[in-house]
Amino acid sequence: MAESAVTILVEKLAMLVEKEVKLLRGVRGEVELIKNEFERMKAFLASANLSQQDDPELKVWVKQVIEIAYETEDILDEFTLKLVKDHGHGFMRYFRKIKSSIQNLKARHRISSKIADIKSRISSIGEGHQRYHFKSYCTEQSASASTGGTPWHDLREDAFLVEDGELVGIDEPREEIIKWLVDGEPGLEVVSILGMGGSGKTTLVGRVYNNQQVKASFQSHAWINVSQSYKIEDILRDMIVQLHRDIQQPAPQGIEIMRSTSLKQVVKDFLQQKRYVIVLDDVWDKEALEGIKYAMPNSSCSRILITTRVANIATFLSNESKVYTCKPLSSKDSWSLFCKKAFRGKPCPPQLEQENLSRQILKKCEALPLAIVAIGGLLFAKDAQEWEIISRSLAAELESNDMMQNFKKILSLSYNDLHYNLKSCFMYLGVFPEDHVIECMRLIRLWIAEGFVEEIEGMTREGVAQRYLKELINRSLVQIAETTLDGRIKSCRIHDLMRESILSKSRDINFVSFASEQKVELHEKVRRLSIQFTCNNALKQLNLPSLRSLLIFESATSSSSDEQFVVSGCRLLRVLDPGGSSLHKFPQEIPVLFHLKYLSLRGTKVSIIPRSIGKLQNLETLDLKRTLVSELPVEITKLKKLQYLLVYSYAEYTPLRPFHSITGFLAHQGIGALASLQKLCCVKAGGDRSKNTMQELGELCRLRRLGVTDLKTDDAEELCHSIEKMTDLRSLNVTAESESKVIDLDFLSSPPLLLRTLCIKGCLKKLPHWLPLLNNVARVDLRWSRLKSSPLIALQNLPNLVELELDNAFDGETLVFEGFSKLKKLTLTNLENLRLVSMDGEAMPCLQSLSIVECRQLDWRSLLVVTHGLTLLKGLRFWEMPEEFALAFYPYGCNRTREGILQEYYEEVMGRNLEVYFDWWEKDHWVRYGLDFYCYNAIKQRVMNRVEVLPEVPQ
Repeated sequence: MAESAVTILVEKLAMLVEKEVKLLRGVRGEVELIKNEFERMKAFLASANLSQQDDPELKVWVKQVIEIAYETEDILDEFTLKLVKDHGHGFMRYFRKIKSSIQNLKARHRISSKIADIKSRISSIGEGHQRYHFKSYCTEQSASASTGGTPWHDLREDAFLVEDGELVGIDEPREEIIKWLVDGEPGLEVVSILGMGGSGKTTLVGRVYNNQQVKASFQSHAWINVSQSYKIEDILRDMIVQLHRDIQQPAPQGIEIMRSTSLKQVVKDFLQQKRYVIVLDDVWDKEALEGIKYAMPNSSCSRILITTRVANIATFLSNESKVYTCKPLSSKDSWSLFCKKAFRGKPCPPQLEQENLSRQILKKCEALPLAIVAIGGLLFAKDAQEWEIISRSLAAELESNDMMQNFKKILSLSYNDLHYNLKSCFMYLGVFPEDHVIECMRLIRLWIAEGFVEEIEGMTREGVAQRYLKELINRSLVQIAETTLDGRIKSCRIHDLMRESILSKSRDINFVSFASEQKVELHEKVRRLSIQFTCNNALKQLNLPSLRSLLIFESATSSSSDEQFVVSGCRLLRVLDPGGSSLHKFPQEIPVLFHLKYLSLRGTKVSIIPRSIGKLQNLETLDLKRTLVSELPVEITKLKKLQYLLVYSYAEYTPLRPFHSITGFLAHQGIGALASLQKLCCVKAGGDRSKNTMQELGELCRLRRLGVTDLKTDDAEELCHSIEKMTDLRSLNVTAESESKVIDLDFLSSPPLLLRTLCIKGCLKKLPHWLPLLNNVARVDLRWSRLKSSPLIALQNLPNLVELELDNAFDGETLVFEGFSKLKKLTLTNLENLRLVSMDGEAMPCLQSLSIVECRQLDWRSLLVVTHGLTLLKGLRFWEMPEEFALAFYPYGCNRTREGILQEYYEEVMGRNLEVYFDWWEKDHWVRYGLDFYCYNAIKQRVMNRVEVLPEVPQ
């Protein structure tokens, strides 16, 4: 975190020197000197980053740099805070202004004194840097530093010593890779094995490399350990030695003094006209592959086998079909391997089984073979009490136990290879509780507010942050929890072992995360605090003057009381996210947090935002999603730096869902002054000044996402004119004032061509003429449109459409699908008159998910015929459909209507093992039925229990 701390400070110092000259009279020269010194420190920190892992003196120096950077930032922020006090109005304003001027003189004097002290201490730290010759040391040790500095036992070497009887889950992937090597195409092919540290890549490839069939299929063989600290000349020399040893010949003389070009020629000459297999184990960058590739002749049926943790390395030279991703062990295989190591193959002792300790510890291993081997070995011959201690404090074992230290270093290699800003972003994941699924956009906005994201020319900070997240995923440090069908990441999570082994680095004054029932002494210099609390009393006495970030995650047992937390002792906060707490009122301390950039009250019961919100002049994110807020004060328009304004709630999905299932907020005059806004969801168009509101939206030219509710028919033209100015718009969601009001968006002459998501909810006389022009749109939702003609004609040729929902959008009886070449998800909802669906030609070839909701007239036969043509379909889901419709999809009983070709189609479709579910709303919740015999009988019982009210027959 050192480089990040210094980077943030350097940016702040540069801004002060450029823009706050008057405020820093008398100390500007000192501030510039401090800035220059920190810039030099930043440059050194980047090169010393790896060396400090194993150098105590360097660690001390880095710690001193971090502390003085934080202290300097505190001084500057405190000084800024004193200069921005509100002076009120009238005489009191005049009086307070005079008083404030006197106080500012004192403040300037104090900051001058503190800056002089900082300057002196920086000079002292700089002398220490010179005294111990860190720069030359860093240069000399750079090679060993990249692998951890001092020698350590590499557990990967044990992959060749493991007996076959101790291996689990390896047979199937081994046979697949052997087939790729032996039965592949003529010429040179590259096969890659991808996986995070400890996933068994080296063990798997070792069993492939030593397989007799592989040995017999190739004339030459070599195994090269590449690693992070590779030198291309050393790799080539090692390869030459192994290739000659393989045929029991000495290596050519003089290779010790040859340069890479000559060494490549030696390798190429030797391998020419030979069938060879070369293993490159633990590849970290493309340059290593590039350097080796040109030494490899395109000989007949030769293979290069790569292992790597980095996804784009795996696909750099390999055909994607020849990339094997190491999968986690199955539950059965994990338990088998764990028992082999922890109990030496004997059954789990009853006490450990009863207390579930063994399963708890195994869960922390996350099906990672190396973790199971290391932790299982650690637990061998220990009693139940020791098991319990290790279960509670695995992080401590990783720090103290020699065997676990080696395991930790293997995991840490991925972290050590990161650029410093990515390290800060990764460390921040430790804010979130164990097993917590993280919404990616929330994480990205937090990174931005923390200052971890540096701007890149031509890219927004959000775009840069998304690139950072993809890189962490690419390096197997972060798991994807959920993606959209068009590939965007919706949520992620961190491996628990990564949390224990790497995030323990950040447990210092910089960052503390704890559950409130834990007894934790909080140092006054704590800067980031994460609390998983059970009672608001945990925050009653919070007084941390250096705190910059406070996040709260409420547990299931948390108090629901209306107590308010107090953050008056944390005046320098940049991030405040009490969204997991039981707040009912807007905390009165928030408006004094001048430096606040990120405020989220998501999910709380807060209903009123005070006018004092206008004091938060540095606020960039205001997240009020799923609160009770329906109106914002006019003072919100003073927040000129606001980029993300999220104020909306969704109604629970039930069969009786209202038209207004999403609620927004009423905007006051001046909303157009928020020129920095990128996301605005959702603003109400209703009210006396709705036309003016729609006009003002046109001033928000940087918007990337816009949500509008309660749109009047007369205001649609003004909204269209405003949207035309939003050339960067990616998402548009428009809802009419009521289900009977017509939305006419044909006034939009030039639509935002970068649009990816479009949702229109309200009556349409016809589809907008510009909709077929949206070549980038990936998702379209049409709701309550009630179109007389099929909307599919206008949608079928959209080249990137992957999700389509038609909800009460069509009044006709037949839908004919043609085209939709990339569509993956289709939802048909509440189409009351729909009877038949059909396909022309090869329609929807990529469809994976089909959902039918309350289309009660739909003929199941036509649906079965369509489903038969959807060869990639994985799931069929039905909500509130007639029971007779559902029974037609069950294999039980005698269904005479499903004879002949329909029966053939049925057997073929069900033979694909589709996920098929039927849901009905029962009392106050949804009940799901699968295709098993029990559910079949339950649905039949529903039919029998259904009471039909017969009309009275006149006498």
